[in-house]
Amino acid sequence: MAKKSRITARLMLAVTAVTLLGACAPGQVEGEGGAGQEPLAVESVDPAEFKGKTLNYVYFTDGPDQQATRSLIGDFEKKFDVTVNLEVLPYKDLVTSVQARLSGGNVPDVVRLTGLTDFKADLLDLRRYLGEKYAEEFLPGPLVGATGENDQLLAVPSDLTLNGPFVNVDMFKKAGVELPNPEDPWTWEEMIAAATKVQQATGSQYAFAMDKSGHRLSTVLNQYGTTLVADGKAVLDADKATKALTPLVEMMGDNRMPRDFWLGSGSRYTGANEIFLAQDAPVYLSGNWQVGQFAANAKFEWAAAPNPCAENCGGFPGGKYMAALAEGKNPALAAEFIRFMNTAENQKTFIVAGGFLPTRKDLAEEGVAYPARQPDMDVFLKDLSRTPEVGYSANADPAFAGSGTELVNAVSEVVAGKTDLPSALKKVQEKSQALVDELDR
Repeated sequence: MAKKSRITARLMLAVTAVTLLGACAPGQVEGEGGAGQEPLAVESVDPAEFKGKTLNYVYFTDGPDQQATRSLIGDFEKKFDVTVNLEVLPYKDLVTSVQARLSGGNVPDVVRLTGLTDFKADLLDLRRYLGEKYAEEFLPGPLVGATGENDQLLAVPSDLTLNGPFVNVDMFKKAGVELPNPEDPWTWEEMIAAATKVQQATGSQYAFAMDKSGHRLSTVLNQYGTTLVADGKAVLDADKATKALTPLVEMMGDNRMPRDFWLGSGSRYTGANEIFLAQDAPVYLSGNWQVGQFAANAKFEWAAAPNPCAENCGGFPGGKYMAALAEGKNPALAAEFIRFMNTAENQKTFIVAGGFLPTRKDLAEEGVAYPARQPDMDVFLKDLSRTPEVGYSANADPAFAGSGTELVNAVSEVVAGKTDLPSALKKVQEKSQALVDELDR
């Protein structure tokens, strides 16, 4: 049995009470500005001054979160007697639209983002209005992507996702194969063996499926103790990556994993959820965002399963941020809006509606009650405590997206028989380093 090293949960820290904007006297100093820096002065703002102002929030939606957002905005408008213009854009247009508005002087106040790379120089340091201790309300992992080089709080992590597998319970029962234990996760070897037995017993087309995604491949890398990039460096360990990806290549070679699916869409992300819904594979590696659609569309019994372990356990994180633009017309109102939307009560409302995971320490510690499929969401919540923190650094790194695309291309070339895995991974290392070097200029 492969060795399992579990990452100790860091979710048990006490939550700092929220300090009201009006509680800071003019010039009050809260916390230190960092080593060798002057203490950070927190702006004094009277919330009554917000009355009658308008805030522009540029937003993209994952689906059911939009109505929850509109409801919370209504509460904010009533509380402060303000108007919030919610501009919902397709995700593919978000970055170019905000960049164009920055260039044209039509700057929104707040924007929802999946990463800060494109806007780091344009974002408001929220510590100016919320204080340095405000960041302590959030889990350290998600904060990595929201923190600037000089410890600025450039955004608030508003929701979290985690990659992980699903199993077709009906197929496992029909095959007489034991289901995974959420308290004692499979090893990778055990998961593949179980999936293969189910495939053989049920005659399913495949044993295992996963989304075609650099993010999903990074889940496997993380579990084998390596990642593409982190903290501004290309850090892929080729030997560990070879061990991690060899099982996937082998399964695509003998039809336990859909080869044509992987080769059929270039380097573009493609979800394998339809393969799982068609019961063509008993195990599917995706993430918690699938829970809602499976609850609505699956015609069979299914369940979330804990991520398999190799050198590490746990998954690979993603998520969204709320950020304020420094050139926005109402920075104090923007900061208060971000705080309001991310109180414990309001973040719970938002993540429950969207099927997300919490970024706040108190919610992660207490657990979150979801309206459906609670045991499945609890599997993802438990896996948060097993997830290596380097995954957050990797996901937040500016070179991650490009490096992930290179990894997808490399695996495709190996599966197509154009090269071997060690040679392909050497190219990934070189291209990842080139991306890091380019971003450092």
